[in-house]
Amino acid sequence: MQSHYRADPARYTGMTYRRSGRSGLDLPAISLGLWQNFGGTDVFETGRAVLRRAFDRGVTHFDLANNYGPPPGSAEENFGRVLATDFKAHRDELIVSTKAGYDMWPGPYGSWGSRKYLTASLDQSLTRMGLDYVDIFYSHRVDPRTPLEETMGALDHAVRQGKALYVGISSYSPEMTRRAAAILKDLGTPCLIHQPSYSMLNRWIEGGLLDALEETGIGCIAFSPLAQGMLTTKYLNGQPTDARAAKGGTLKAHFLSPENLERVRALDAIATRRGQTLAQMAIAWVLRDPRVTSALVGARNVEQLDNSLDALKNTAFTPEELAEIDRHAVDGGLNLWQNSSNARSRLIRRKPT
Repeated sequence: MQSHYRADPARYTGMTYRRSGRSGLDLPAISLGLWQNFGGTDVFETGRAVLRRAFDRGVTHFDLANNYGPPPGSAEENFGRVLATDFKAHRDELIVSTKAGYDMWPGPYGSWGSRKYLTASLDQSLTRMGLDYVDIFYSHRVDPRTPLEETMGALDHAVRQGKALYVGISSYSPEMTRRAAAILKDLGTPCLIHQPSYSMLNRWIEGGLLDALEETGIGCIAFSPLAQGMLTTKYLNGQPTDARAAKGGTLKAHFLSPENLERVRALDAIATRRGQTLAQMAIAWVLRDPRVTSALVGARNVEQLDNSLDALKNTAFTPEELAEIDRHAVDGGLNLWQNSSNARSRLIRRKPT
């Protein structure tokens, strides 16, 4: 068991904070996601050390979802353990977010975007984390069979119940984002933030989503800025046996095509000239656009976390660097969440009055 935790008094001196869209909320430029490495099959004390270190370095936003683990729910349970001990005195300094949208329990009410599922899922998430409310509650993906009004109505309901302070959406197309934002505005609960995948090898949000977010005043938190680990030095010399791609995870083996690896090596050379690791440059590059509020990173250990956070030491790019990066930062077929972004939810057709 680790010793009693005392937060670093200087924790806010090294972090940059950015306003989320046209809201009153600032988020750290780099947030920590618990998608991987914090579940019941992982070493609890390792994850706990990462969480402590993150907060000591000014990371105030911790991003979860109901199904994070494995097993599903265990990341929230483990985070709840750390909240109850190390972070108990710091709850009002934290932004805790969770989501619902993917498979969570058996039967017709354990997935997608119905009011039934979202409401029940949030209640379960609050119980697992030992919280009265979360700061942000997301619709994790578009449900093409449920009216968007119902899904957005469930988010509004969570705020009115006092179980969430803000709401967000994830992997919605520009069109669906505008529709969701309009519905939430009419309900009186503005959409705070959108969470899309975005990296130098997955630039889909530049095709209209960032414009939609700017128009609607919604912030953007980019997940998988390291392209599921491809934008690190791990794969420069091929696929190591302990890599995520070798374990059948979200980084598919076919992502490591000769063309993609050639791009990664070229980008690594640019990062080296900048005095950064490839991961640091990848994070800084995502943050180059002021419409991106925060980059969402994961971490297996404290060393990996520190490497990512050190990206903030050099976030400036010359026009020449950006032009060179653009020659190699092209779509690598990595967007696992494209189905959600391409989906269109049902629209309730109201009769004219």
